[in-house]
Amino acid sequence: MQNVTLFLEKADSFIWGPPLLMLLVGTGIYLTFKLGLIQVFKLPLALKLVFSKDTDSNAQGDVSSFGALCTALAATIGTGNIVGVATAIKAGGPGALFWMWVAAFFGMATKYGECLLSVKYRVVDENGQMSGGPMYYIERGLGNKVLAKMFAAFGVGVAFFGIGTFPQINAITDAVKITFNIPVLATSIVITAIVALVTLGGIKSIAKISEIIVPFMAVFYVLGALFIMISNIQLIPQTFLLVIKSAFTPTAATGGFLGASVMYAMRNGVARGVFSNESGLGSAPIATAAAKTNSCVKQGLISMTGTFFDTIIICTMTGLMLIMTGVWNGSLQGASMTNEAFNQGLPVIGPYIVTVGLIFFSFTTILGWNYYGERCTEYLFGVKAIKLYRLIFIVLVGAGSFLKLDVIWILADIVNGLMAIPNLIALIGLRGVIESETRLYFEGLKSESKISWKSKTVNEEN
Repeated sequence: MQNVTLFLEKADSFIWGPPLLMLLVGTGIYLTFKLGLIQVFKLPLALKLVFSKDTDSNAQGDVSSFGALCTALAATIGTGNIVGVATAIKAGGPGALFWMWVAAFFGMATKYGECLLSVKYRVVDENGQMSGGPMYYIERGLGNKVLAKMFAAFGVGVAFFGIGTFPQINAITDAVKITFNIPVLATSIVITAIVALVTLGGIKSIAKISEIIVPFMAVFYVLGALFIMISNIQLIPQTFLLVIKSAFTPTAATGGFLGASVMYAMRNGVARGVFSNESGLGSAPIATAAAKTNSCVKQGLISMTGTFFDTIIICTMTGLMLIMTGVWNGSLQGASMTNEAFNQGLPVIGPYIVTVGLIFFSFTTILGWNYYGERCTEYLFGVKAIKLYRLIFIVLVGAGSFLKLDVIWILADIVNGLMAIPNLIALIGLRGVIESETRLYFEGLKSESKISWKSKTVNEEN
């Protein structure tokens, strides 16, 4: 087992080396400036669209725009926000949080671009459902079937062995055992059974569950974290200073922390940031393709907010709590670190917030990734292969509880990186499409605004 772990560590270091980090962040930087800092100047509009009802009754799609966003958020808001942040800071020090912010900021532009393309190039499958995502815009936009199939194959790999199964079920069973002392096997059986029941309902069932659970649990978790931060408000300035300083200077070994170089902090921050918000990974576009909308740009803006909610808000709160409570340089790791931070800030009820949050966040992530893998399977083998895919997925969910934490996260990082590569190549290749669609949409808004203003002026004069 030790040899396997060493091999996986080497593969992880190779895949998440400077080339992929440059490609990942570089794509986000390029789109950020080419689209005129869209994640800054158009964020208010994007947030407005999230909470506005789509009035277009002729819009094509399977679920509402909000439902598609919640499905994508269901797959992103999970262990990455609670366990992933803890493992990043434990390995790379406080500076890892800064690099998570960097990845998220530029990742918002990446998420916008990939979700725009997903709606533009989506198709209707044999079951009458919308299918889209990188495999479709790679094939139909770039005209490269080989790269499209590579993405779909890696997508199934992530669903089976990465974000979709092992880290989520492992985090749930560990947290339940720590807080409620319920045996791992019992929790694993219950969660696996519920996953099996919900996933059989497809995207509409998953979206319906996600629309209820995701907003409620996000607010519940954020309020708990906010209370702890306000209680320790005097520590916030020095915590931010430590994060920024540690991002550019090696972090010395203290307490249970072994020390980390700048490169190691950067690698862990970016990798865990991608694990959490999935910008550039190509996963969210698969859910986005199901949205009822006639505008690829509008859905791209809505989808962009997912990275904002996930990393800029939730991951930041988790990271700041871990640092200001000092648990990051102790002997704990994973969910136990976040549990202890909440316990210090909110004795008695704190651990319950983490455990309940982790259960629901991780559960919805499993549901979201079941759908992503299903769409990738359908692309590769047709709709007939979906039943077999679901069966394998459910079996792997049940098995995830019994794997070691370090192996789980290394394996997840590897398949995440492999999935990101073909998607990022497609984003670069289709950058002209993203730019032209964006320009046309906002020029249209300006024209509508001028017509509306002229009509108003004429009416006032009359």
